Amino acid sequence: MPLLPILLLLLLVLTDVYLWMSYARGVCSLWGGVLYWLPLAVLMWGIGCFIVGAGSHIVLKITFLVFLCVALPKIMFALFSLLGRLCALIVPNGEVMGLGCAVVVGSATFIMALYGFCWGWTRFVTKNETVNVAQLPATFEGYKIVQISDLHLGTFGEDTKFVEQMVAQINELDADAVVFTGDLVSLAPEELKPFQAELKKISARDGVFSILGNHDYCTYHPDKSIGGRKQRLQELISMQRAMGWRLLMNEHVVVRRGADSLVIAGVENVARPPFPSHGDLPKALNGVREDACVVLLSHDPTHWRREVLAQHPNVCLTLSGHTHAMQFRLGNFSPSKWIYDEWGGHYEEQGQHLIVSTGAGSNIPFRFGAWPEIVEIELRGREL
Repeated sequence: MPLLPILLLLLLVLTDVYLWMSYARGVCSLWGGVLYWLPLAVLMWGIGCFIVGAGSHIVLKITFLVFLCVALPKIMFALFSLLGRLCALIVPNGEVMGLGCAVVVGSATFIMALYGFCWGWTRFVTKNETVNVAQLPATFEGYKIVQISDLHLGTFGEDTKFVEQMVAQINELDADAVVFTGDLVSLAPEELKPFQAELKKISARDGVFSILGNHDYCTYHPDKSIGGRKQRLQELISMQRAMGWRLLMNEHVVVRRGADSLVIAGVENVARPPFPSHGDLPKALNGVREDACVVLLSHDPTHWRREVLAQHPNVCLTLSGHTHAMQFRLGNFSPSKWIYDEWGGHYEEQGQHLIVSTGAGSNIPFRFGAWPEIVEIELRGREL
């Protein structure tokens, strides 16, 4: 059994035991006790399903709803309650102060969790970025790229309202190019079928360009056979191309404005284990001039620092996704910063730029602060 689920289950059990012994045991009736322990039973069932590979989207939603709206507030309450009891050893009324903080923090956690689960993951925002590029040809001044990423369409089931709203907002931006930077689905190409007709409506003067993310290789599907994976990947590739999207698999296209040109390149997913890695940047840039202006689509932002930065100075702008900002952000803080150096927003180093979209969809139906986003990017020549 994986270590992480064991530790999570232990935390959940210890939290409920502590709160039961400290606060609930003396006041709960028989049915009150049943209701008290029911969420833990649901979580143990949900985590168990995923450990044995029997988890579905419905199980996922139920499990995360109970964890976010019940277990997480309990954990926060228990933490501050314990801190208060420790403070009571040296500070008068420390336990009362800790209990007050526990109520406030636990309640705030519940409100954030409930909002993020019920509404936050469908609350669209459009972010605007201006990128100043020294190599940008004059005829491409003001060139507009609209980026979307990490749709994870399976999370929406067959409800197309969210995607319809997204497509309408994208088309209103009147882009020169629309790019999708990976993770169209979560498990299988079947997730795309209810949304194909709507996504086909995305329009831009120079077209829609896309790449594959780690989930698009369908390695998380219960069928782990090599043949099954290849079949699902080829089906997803065919479905994207049928929508009129130009899927870039370690290749590039040249966009022209008169005698000037802009290169849009795309690599397959480049990552460290356990994520699949099939990207080949030298192949994608084969034949591209050293003085060209290249916009690179690469799903995992760690690729920028590992291979792009300084090694390929003609890559003026890299567009990535993958992190989701862990679907939680307060101001400039997200837990993603503990894992990724570049996890969301616009970064610049040595004259090269990286924009990391925190995604439009959700691996799980929850977002708070890191709202679903469309990124509108305007290219400008280097400011003097």
